[in-house]
Amino acid sequence: MECLVDARCQVGESPVWDAQHARLFWADVLARTVFALDTRSGQLHRWTFDGPVGSLGLTRTGGLVIAIGLGIHLFDLRTEALSLLVSLDDEPKTNRLNDGKVGPDGAFWVGTMDDRAVKEPVAALYRITADGKAERKITGLVVSNGLAWSADGRTMFHSDSRACWIDRWAFDPETGHISGRTRLRTLTNEEGRPDGAAMDCEGTYWSAGVSAGCLNRFSADGVSLGRVPMPVPQPTMPCFGGPDMKTLFVTSLSDGQSEEVRSRYPQSGSLFQTQVDAAGVPVSLFAD
Repeated sequence: MECLVDARCQVGESPVWDAQHARLFWADVLARTVFALDTRSGQLHRWTFDGPVGSLGLTRTGGLVIAIGLGIHLFDLRTEALSLLVSLDDEPKTNRLNDGKVGPDGAFWVGTMDDRAVKEPVAALYRITADGKAERKITGLVVSNGLAWSADGRTMFHSDSRACWIDRWAFDPETGHISGRTRLRTLTNEEGRPDGAAMDCEGTYWSAGVSAGCLNRFSADGVSLGRVPMPVPQPTMPCFGGPDMKTLFVTSLSDGQSEEVRSRYPQSGSLFQTQVDAAGVPVSLFAD
């Protein structure tokens, strides 16, 4: 695992691979910033917004769908125009948008989180479509996280990083209907609270163990397949990319760390990469 960009993000999150342009997007939630790294030239772009950037995805027309605060926006990368698609006005004002990904159905699946220090199960997971419809799919969450889909698009994985569980759902890639909720794991802090996640084409679910400095690997049935140690104590989310989808990119955070921890791990908040044997599931595009 090597440092690719010494970004020192407060909360690095939501890495997304853009295969068409060989670039990687990710966000610093608290710095309200989206980054784009051209992996061929090494050029780094950044855009800053007016609220915390929880997550992002690619659109079919070449832009981004971005979760900012409690609003889901479309961002034109050429003109840098930002337009509001939908605002989740029914969410508690102490919540904000968190982990989100475009699903095999072409919708943006995005969850909320209780943003208070003492958190309660008042968050939810939403399915957002291009017509601005926000359908609440799961309720009673503390911090919605860990979205990933199987290669055939028929299984969705989802976690709550404060309730510390990982669930599996049957998924209809045509309609976005979910059913058959199954609890796969409940993890301890020592094992690694489940943060962001990614799937490979062999059916392995890679989960960032944000409390244990590792990536945990699980089978589709929740069996532990081992763990990958990270050079920083708080990795936040993996994603697959590269020309063969066998490069694993991992974001991390530095926010809230003590002076001692920061001195021991000066690259906390940076972006890392490593090569793996199995290719990742290709990125889905938002049907805007």
